[in-house]
Amino acid sequence: MITGNCLCRGIQYEYDGVINELAICHCNQCKRAQGTAFAINAPIDARLFKIITGEHLLKMYYSSPKKHRVFCSRCGSPIYSAHTDKPAIIRLRSGTITSEFRHPPDYQQYCESKSDWLEIKLDIPAFARARE
Repeated sequence: MITGNCLCRGIQYEYDGVINELAICHCNQCKRAQGTAFAINAPIDARLFKIITGEHLLKMYYSSPKKHRVFCSRCGSPIYSAHTDKPAIIRLRSGTITSEFRHPPDYQQYCESKSDWLEIKLDIPAFARARE
């Protein structure tokens, strides 16, 4: 069981699955939404993800017509994003995971919009745009 929470701990969740993929995303939306140079996201099975406490604190923002981002309305922590045309998958923000978790990033995407001042030296695939 993977557990996590937002910064204020008002939202707590469980994921009763295994994270098999971890992506570093350099897209401009992720950079602005996270307030960092990149986001590290885990695509997971939405059916196995459950909000334990704080569902009333969840707020949703459509960052594009088919993509919404879900965050805590009290502390602002991003929890996940989802595409309306892919409802079975959510992209969990790995920084909110609080349980033991060891899985290195598998790839980087949207490297064409990577921050110029950032240099990441990882031996993983890097894609200019979305992972093909």
